[in-house]
This record gives sequence, C-alpha cells and structure tokens, in this order.
Amino acid sequence: MGEYCAAAAAAAAADGEPAVAVPPPATRRPYGEYDRFSTKQGHRQPPRQHLARPGLTYLVYPGAVHTRFEHSLGVYQLAGEAMQNLQMNQGKELGIDRVDVQTVKLAGLLHDIGHGPFSHLFEHEFLPRVDPGSTSKWSHEHMSALLLDNIVDKHAIDIEPDYLKIVKEMIVASSKFSTTEGAKEKRFLYDIVANGRNGVDVDKFDYIDRDSRACGLGSNFQHWRLLQGMRVMGDEICYPAKDYLSVHKLFTTRADLHRTVYTHAKVKAVELMLVDALLEANDYLGIALHAEDPEEFWKLDDTIVKSIETAPNDELKKAKEIIQRIRRRQLYKFCNQYSVPRDKLEHFKDITAQDIVCSQKSSKVLLKEEDIAVSNVKIDLTHGRDNPLESVKFFKDSGCEEKFAITEDRVSHLLPACNQDRIVRVYAKKPELVQAVSEAFENLQVRMYGEKTQVHDTPTKKRRMRFD
Repeated sequence: MGEYCAAAAAAAAADGEPAVAVPPPATRRPYGEYDRFSTKQGHRQPPRQHLARPGLTYLVYPGAVHTRFEHSLGVYQLAGEAMQNLQMNQGKELGIDRVDVQTVKLAGLLHDIGHGPFSHLFEHEFLPRVDPGSTSKWSHEHMSALLLDNIVDKHAIDIEPDYLKIVKEMIVASSKFSTTEGAKEKRFLYDIVANGRNGVDVDKFDYIDRDSRACGLGSNFQHWRLLQGMRVMGDEICYPAKDYLSVHKLFTTRADLHRTVYTHAKVKAVELMLVDALLEANDYLGIALHAEDPEEFWKLDDTIVKSIETAPNDELKKAKEIIQRIRRRQLYKFCNQYSVPRDKLEHFKDITAQDIVCSQKSSKVLLKEEDIAVSNVKIDLTHGRDNPLESVKFFKDSGCEEKFAITEDRVSHLLPACNQDRIVRVYAKKPELVQAVSEAFENLQVRMYGEKTQVHDTPTKKRRMRFD
C-alpha cells in the first residue's frame, strides 16, 4: 500500500495538481518494544499516579495503597508551610521572596517523579541485579532532575534557567549527585525538601505520617512542632533545644516503619519474587534500558506487572509464572533470620546465596544458588552507623543567637547506643527446600560467628511444608 500511495502522489504532481502528503500506514510494533503508552507526555495522567509510595507493602498492609502523587502533593503543602513560617518570622532578615517560596514548593512537588516501578525496589533491588555498577551512577533524584529538564524542553515551559537549576539542586540535595555544597546564597533553602546535612526535611514529615496512618500504626511524631519552631541561624535551619526528642522521634519512627512495614518478612518475599519476574522479562521488554532515557523512563510504572501478566508472548512465560505465584500467595518461604552482632557491623559484607550453598554439609537435597533468595536488610537513622542528631543544631530560645549541638547523654540515658541494624533473611524458593536451606543457613552462622545467632530454630511445621 505504501508504494500505491507514493505512486498516486507522483501522478498527481505530474498532472499539475498539488501533491497531498499521505502518511505511511501504521505498523504494529512488537509487544517487546513496550509501547503501551501512545499518549504524549503532556496529555497523560498526573505524574506518578500509578506508583505506590510504600511499594508492595499493601500486600501485607491493605491500607497502604496511596501513591507517589498524593505524597508529592503532601510534600508540596508542607514545603509551603515551612516557607510561610520562615517568611513570617525571619522573612526580612533572610531576604525570602516570592521566587524562593515557589522554587521550594516546586521542588517538593516534583522531587519523586524519577521513581521507577514499585518505588525503591526498582532502584535498589532490580537495577543492581541487571548492572551491579548502577548504584554509583543512577538514583531516582537524578532521574527526577533529568525528567524535569525533559518536560521543560518538550513543552517549552517558560521558566528562568537559573530557577530551574535551583529546583533541580534542591531535588538532588540529599543524594550522591548533590551539588549544594557550593551554594553561596540561602543555603538553608536546600534543606527543606531533601536535607543532605542531617535528614530533617518535609519529605520525611509527610511519608512518616501518611504511611503510619495508612498501615494502621500509631505515631507520636508531631511534625508541626518542628515546622513552627524552626529558625535559620548561620544559613542553617535550627530547632528549639526543647524539641530534641521530637527530632529524635522523627528518626526512630522512620526506623520503626522500615522494620515493621517496608522490610516486613512477607513484603521482602514478594519483592524478591517480583525482582526475579522483572529480570526474566527484562531481556524481552528492555525494562532497564528505559532507565537510561528520560523520554522512555516516564512510561514505566507499577502497571508493568499487569502488562507482563496479559502479554501473549511465550518469552514472558517464566515471568508470568512468578507473578501468578504472587497472586496465589505461593511466596518464597521465609526460613530464618539473624541480626548481625554489633561488634561485626563495621566489616560486615552482604550474605549471598552462594555463601549459603557453600555452607551445606549433608542433606538429601543438593542446593543450588537459584534455589535460595537472600535479603540483606539495613535499618538506620539515615546516617549509617552515625547518629544524625549530631548534625542537627539547636538554640536555647527565640531570643538566643547561638546555635549548638546536643549530645544524647545530656538528654537521656535510655536512647539507643547503636544507630544501625543489619538483618540477614533467607528464603527458599520452593517449600520442599525449607529444611535444607535452614540447615545450611545455621551452618553459615556457626562458621562466621562460632554460634547460631538467630533467635530460634526454623519451626518444624515450616520445614515440612509443601505446595498443595
């Protein structure tokens, strides 16, 4: 038909008639090109409406179905409140103007548009399995900045380049791509949305409150106390000394959410399975390639699972089977876990499936690496093994011009002496392998630490489990 159209156009031109441009016939792209989205970027739904903020936790906590979109609106609102309080109390002194308020609020609204499917799973679990070097060159904050450039260029949005640069710097302020160290003016503005100095920011204010409520968990953290009490001293946001425990509660509540919700044993089981499914589908769908191009990346969201499930392609058979197991609740079976001893934390290296296979002594079943899934969980107060409160500055009262740090021993002796937990969890991909995997895992602990460090043995009932 293409030849016919070309011939007709040439005949018309020969007769002296104006040639009419005839579009080439539409071609059906193979499903593997992952061209599910035919709409242009400017006409799609609001960004990140199909990205669950707490990832896969809704499979354990059914109320946790809110998205990155709602969270971004919340951060936008809180960023505005923070700026309003600073402007009201120190506006003239700090020279805060309308542009400052707009840039901070815009950074809050757009700070998470660079997240991939199932939020942190894409960045911290999937991409490192595809490319181990991705951890040093890719982050959702950096992708947010790239997407922002792409949107502004594609839709010819009228924004001053300097303002756009500041918004992007605010978004990446707490990431490894941060460039705020060289900021000379109003450095404190970069600490409101994503605080790279000490981790106290409105992003955490929103998701701690939102996730706790959605999961039915109580939270005593009151972000409004910090919003109302914050004050800029020496180009740094400081807080009243009486709110030390409120700041501490911010970090401990976040750690509790990680332990109870985000890294729940069942949640991690589903995450491990979904990563395996995405890896099986990656060669055919080119999922990881989308992370290299902002023009393609925005097409990725949580609906990728449904796309794999409903695809007619045999190449996705293994990925479909894993997703069907998730739907049927035939999850990887949790065998056991242990917390890394405190004196071993500094030099701890992640445990791998190979480590466990090599620890198998005798069994009726010979384990292989593909039979085992390992989750190395790290929970801290945002600064690794360091206490982030050491980086937070306080002041005595509203009339005081001196800022200072507070050591935790001056406040309470009940505060934890260690600021990080490392937990190793092991799963059997088939229920009939639970006993063999559990025994090998116990052998690994004895070999590494001279004793079993897990709290209790794997229950006998679980060791004898089989699929129906």
